[in-house]
Amino acid sequence: MPLGRRIVLDLNSPAFLDVFLRLGPADLAQVATTLDRLRRLDWPALYRHAGFRWEAVDHVPTPTGAKAHSVRLSRKIRAIGYRDGDYLRLVSLHPDHDSAYGR
Repeated sequence: MPLGRRIVLDLNSPAFLDVFLRLGPADLAQVATTLDRLRRLDWPALYRHAGFRWEAVDHVPTPTGAKAHSVRLSRKIRAIGYRDGDYLRLVSLHPDHDSAYGR
């Protein structure tokens, strides 16, 4: 079975960048490593991968109307994003993973 097209990351959301650029060195390194792993996957692999815990979230609207999802970037950090073609557009980053779910 041929591989699908790889995921293209879009990290340009101001809300995502505000948190990403303030991470401490250890968290920053871990998130960067995970983002690198994520961009090496195709979409079907992400959907099947248990470690990323790709989960729908209902409380986050997206510009395209696509369903927003959370994705695990480290043991404690999650991001919220949505699929837009081959792009995974990350819109927010949550060092306290519960905040990704609006808790």
